[in-house]
Amino acid sequence: MSNLLSVDNLKIHRGGALVLDVPRFLVAPEEKVAVVGPNGAGKSSLLLGIACLLGRESGTITFKGAPVAKHGEVAYRRTIAMVFQEPLLFDTTVLDNVAEGLRIRGKSRSDARDIARDSLELFKVGHLTGRSAHKLSGGEAQRVSLARAFAVRPELLLMDEPFSSLDLPTRIVLAEDLGRILHESGTAAIIATHDRIEAFHVVDRLMVMDGGKIIQEGTPKEVMAQPANAFVAAFRRTTGAS
Repeated sequence: MSNLLSVDNLKIHRGGALVLDVPRFLVAPEEKVAVVGPNGAGKSSLLLGIACLLGRESGTITFKGAPVAKHGEVAYRRTIAMVFQEPLLFDTTVLDNVAEGLRIRGKSRSDARDIARDSLELFKVGHLTGRSAHKLSGGEAQRVSLARAFAVRPELLLMDEPFSSLDLPTRIVLAEDLGRILHESGTAAIIATHDRIEAFHVVDRLMVMDGGKIIQEGTPKEVMAQPANAFVAAFRRTTGAS
């Protein structure tokens, strides 16, 4: 099976320092990958680099067999969606927030709203359509943010610490719902998190980063059972593996 996404020799500098050095990173169609590591490991830089939202020193990003440069960055970005730690919702209704990406992509107002309602129902917040997006709880706001991302039917979903600002019970329930939706929809996804326990609800493959480099990758059970070095073993302990 050919890869959905291939990243080769990706290097990114921020503030004059090398923050990302990834020789090779692949995502298969429908695969869910978690990128875990402490703050400053390079997780966000990797996602922003993949999304072409951060300038890169070097590197090639290939999507569905063709370099992004051939697709064009704008066309490429319309096939992906990104969810951040903070929901970043517009000061309008929940329904209009979720429909906005569809309107940008040329959907009629009526079609955009119908698709948005379906996406909100998928994330169990369909009852919030008329509420101001700035009057939501943290968990509600992140569900709306995920619904907005899913509404555009992305081929690849990028998520940067999407649960970290939520309390533990809310994180666990949302991670379980997200994992179910991702697998039922067949959407490929990369989730960056410092907590691998959340990732277990979502992913097929776990990738550990430190210092801008990939230290180890494999299935979650493989990485947790056979850490490649002392860093991965220490990270395993601090994230509560048994």
